[in-house]
Parts: sequence; structure tokens; C-alpha cells
Amino acid sequence: MAHANSMQIHKVYLKESLYDLLSLWRTPAFFLPAILFPVVFYIFFGVVFNFSAAQSEYMLVSYACFGMMGPAMFNFATAVASDRAHGWLTLKRISPMPFSAYLVAKLFSSTVFAAMIAIILFVVAATLADVELWRWQWIILFAVLIVGSLPFALIGLILGLYLSDKAAPAIVNLIYLPMAFLSGLWIPIQFLPDLVGKLAYALPAFHYAQLSHKVIGTDLQQPVWLHLLLLIGFTALFIAIARYRFHRLSK
Repeated sequence: MAHANSMQIHKVYLKESLYDLLSLWRTPAFFLPAILFPVVFYIFFGVVFNFSAAQSEYMLVSYACFGMMGPAMFNFATAVASDRAHGWLTLKRISPMPFSAYLVAKLFSSTVFAAMIAIILFVVAATLADVELWRWQWIILFAVLIVGSLPFALIGLILGLYLSDKAAPAIVNLIYLPMAFLSGLWIPIQFLPDLVGKLAYALPAFHYAQLSHKVIGTDLQQPVWLHLLLLIGFTALFIAIARYRFHRLSK
């Protein structure tokens, strides 16, 4: 009996995840910009205006981080805000389905699109920009990019739980784009003013990028544990905020 119940729960999680992915796939306004923006930027700056292989490698990591953050934040923020505004979130909470299946589905669909972005960027980098990495570097970089996107999914979840469905996309952009710039994803942090370099330590995107750059040796040569510890701290903080807000909405 316990095994049968476990199988049923797994099916619920799987179906919810597949339906959420299908819903996003039927929304080109979401997935096309999410995929094309980082790829086009990389082709433009990492291929067309490519001055060296080192530059192409650096930009590959930076634009990959930029591309991973987008689907995670936008998918959660816009979908959760919309579902909350239209009563779907309440219906999900009172339905027999575990509410965690709803969150897992959102994370699954965001991860699928993030993986697509990473793979496309990797292919473009290897074929058009002559980026050459060891096989283990490709694999570890892919893993770090995917796992490291979790804090940004949590940021999106928090925004979706607090904002209206109309305000969510605009507020996400107001957070996403400046955070990417201040974290050195567009211009290397060492070329920005000292004040920006100090502010970067307060941003999860900076530590996410530094962990990713560490894989290919283009980071600022700071300890791995520092960025890892701070990224875990941000994740724990975001989980606490999301849980607090969710419990407030449930009352």
C-alpha cells in the first residue's frame, strides 16, 4: 500500500511538471526572449567582436549565468503572481495534490529552459568562438550553472508571492538587469568602479558568477568556500522569506 501511494505521488509530481513545461512551451513570449537574449548577446560580443579566446571563454560563463537567472526569476514571479491573482494558488493549496508539486513543477520547467540555454551557448562557443575546454570543465560548468540558479528561482517565488500579476514582470526586470550589471555579468567587475565591486558582494549573482568562472579559471581567485557559503546563505534567507509569506497568505 505504501509503495502504491508513493508511486501515485510520483506520478502527480511528474504530471504537474510536464504540464507546467507544456504551458511554458505554448507561451513563446516567455521562452523565446529567455533563450534568444543571452545567445544573441554572446554571438554579438563573444563571436562577432571576439578579440581573443580568453575573452570568448569569459563571456561564455558570464552570459550563461545571465541566461540561467532569467527563466528562474521570470517563470516563478509571473506565474505565481498570476496564479495568486486568479485564485489558482488557493485552489492548488486546498486540492489533494501536494502543494510542493506546484513548486517542483515550476522549478523543473525553469531548469529545462535553463539547460537549453546553456547547451545552445556551449555549442555556439565551441563551434563559432573556438572555445576549447576540457570535458570535465564543460560538465562541471553545466552543473554549477543549473544548481546555482536555485536562489534566483526563490527570488522569483518571493516576488510572485508579494506582487500583483501586472507589477511582477516590471519589478523582475528592475532587479534582474541591474543585479546582472553590478555583478560583472556584462562588464568584468574589475573594470567597474570600486564602489560597484564592494556592492557586488551583497548580490547572489556575483557569487554565482564567480563560482562558475572558477571552473575555467577566469574568476577573481577568491576562495570557493566564500562564494559557496554566501550563496547558501542567500538561499536559506530566501527560503525563510518565502515560507513566511506563504504562511501569511494561508491565514
